Amino acid sequence: QVQLVESGGGLVQAGGSLRLSCAASGRTFSRNAMGWFRQAPGKEREFVAGITWNSYTYYVDSLKGRFTISRDNAKNMGYLQMNSLKPDDTAVYYCTAAAAGLTDSSATHWDYWGQGTQVTVAS
Repeated sequence: QVQLVESGGGLVQAGGSLRLSCAASGRTFSRNAMGWFRQAPGKEREFVAGITWNSYTYYVDSLKGRFTISRDNAKNMGYLQMNSLKPDDTAVYYCTAAAAGLTDSSATHWDYWGQGTQVTVAS
């Protein structure tokens, strides 16, 4: 059974940082794209960042420079480093993985999802 489990969320003051982790189990994802989405209350789930099987990274334009996605294939882990956090970053953050080595920012093209971790940024 494939599982993605996020950790590292919590409450942080504006300007602070958090590092989210995603532990994958049930299969290896070393040949698959991994990514992060987020969903704020009352809003649609939105793409945050993706990383291909060979570590090419891509981001939603509005978050470039503040968020960094990475992966450790040996540990079957994914990460999202979030810096200079703002109250607008408050959301549930979801780890995701695709059946392919590369996919786009559409949520429908990602195949595996974690349960999400809450990130709350206080002003």
